[in-house]
Amino acid sequence: MNFDSKAFEYIENTFGSTPALKYKEFIDITPTNYIRINPLKTNFDQLKIILNKKYSIEIQKVENIPNAALVRSDENNLIGKTLEHILGYYYIQSLSSMLPALILAPTENDIVLDLCAAPGSKTTQLSELMNNKGTIIANEIDIDRIKALVFNIDRLNLLNIGVINNKGEILSKIYDNYFDKILVDAPCSSLGIIQKRGEVTSWWSIEHSERLHNIQLKLLISAIKMAKVGGEIVYSTCTLSVEENELVIDKVLKNYPVEVKEINLPFKTIPGKTEFNSSKLNDQIESTHRILPWEINSDGFFIAKLLKTDSTEPLEKLKLPKSDIKLMNYKNKHINKYIVQLSDYFGINLEVFKNFNFIHKGKDIFLTDRNWYDENLNIFNRIGLKLGSVDNRNNLALHSNAGQILSEYITKKIYHLKNYDELEKYISGSKLQVDELEFGQYLIMYENYPLGTATKSNDGLKSQFPKTKRTQKIELK
Repeated sequence: MNFDSKAFEYIENTFGSTPALKYKEFIDITPTNYIRINPLKTNFDQLKIILNKKYSIEIQKVENIPNAALVRSDENNLIGKTLEHILGYYYIQSLSSMLPALILAPTENDIVLDLCAAPGSKTTQLSELMNNKGTIIANEIDIDRIKALVFNIDRLNLLNIGVINNKGEILSKIYDNYFDKILVDAPCSSLGIIQKRGEVTSWWSIEHSERLHNIQLKLLISAIKMAKVGGEIVYSTCTLSVEENELVIDKVLKNYPVEVKEINLPFKTIPGKTEFNSSKLNDQIESTHRILPWEINSDGFFIAKLLKTDSTEPLEKLKLPKSDIKLMNYKNKHINKYIVQLSDYFGINLEVFKNFNFIHKGKDIFLTDRNWYDENLNIFNRIGLKLGSVDNRNNLALHSNAGQILSEYITKKIYHLKNYDELEKYISGSKLQVDELEFGQYLIMYENYPLGTATKSNDGLKSQFPKTKRTQKIELK
């Protein structure tokens, strides 16, 4: 790594020669892997035993950061290739990246917005913190990155998230003084993650950082307008530059009714700068935090928590077309026949479905938490998780992801894979020769894992394991 690059000159000039030297030493070390354990599916003690026994992976609990674990040993580099990973039992994520969602600390009673959501690490963490209930709206401007966001939502089987593809600064023309909690994990120049992305040093410049400052400021102003009075906003970046952090916060403090809230982090950080380039910044910025990567053995980050103290002047509302999409409970006449059909076929108590609401779009039916709500349903790319599709005979075929969610309630039409060979065939999307089964759809289990669904016909038991998951490299043990 070229220590004389513009990026390192900036670090030296801004933070001093000692931090610059420490960063130089840090980036030459192999990055440390961390995982975020999905508490909706497992816990640290269970996962520790599984990973060690099946893959010889050793993990260690990170104190004071809920559901975080350090990957201590992974000689065969399998942490991203396990069956447990593709089934959403954990998420590979830097330790620093887990902090913004924890600081926002949403509950299932909050209406929550993740303004810059892809690829979904923080969105899915917010959902876990909300116990997969309530309302999360996840916005992403890049349509290609939405694929990664949806993939991770599906992989972790989360159903309280609605996905929007829009400019974050435009959303404040739809939502005014609306959200209880908003996360703005803004696009940035990545100066804090050089250890993982060495190419940053080749293109980083102050000019680039200043251009991003303008985008970040627009996003944060939009978030402030969308938050309720008393609502909270967490602003975070994975860069160290003052232009993208303190200077953004300083401008909104001057012009908008927000104040910086104190936050406590369980490791060493440095307070935000209140002076920069001979200019005095707002004293409240001292309550923001800059995480230096070598202090945490993870990514460099900046985090600020803001409280909205007064109302903001609403913008002219966007005129949205009237939505023909409706949220329906299971008793609604348009959905009830399919829910009763599903209940009878898989032996699911009908009362289970009162926990969900449903959306019927074309031949597809989606399910979400019963308390998920938004008035503007037509602006969403997707809401919740796909329950299934209606076939030509007007029967509902259960989707594999929904099968995983409903597995604890399914009492019949279950097939347990007998061995590794059957598991390998199922995961690859192949057919299994299982003669003893009647024709129809089945929930597929392996050991204690619900994997998804499959359909028995004359040709065999055809796997319905999602194609998006089949593209991932999986080591079966």
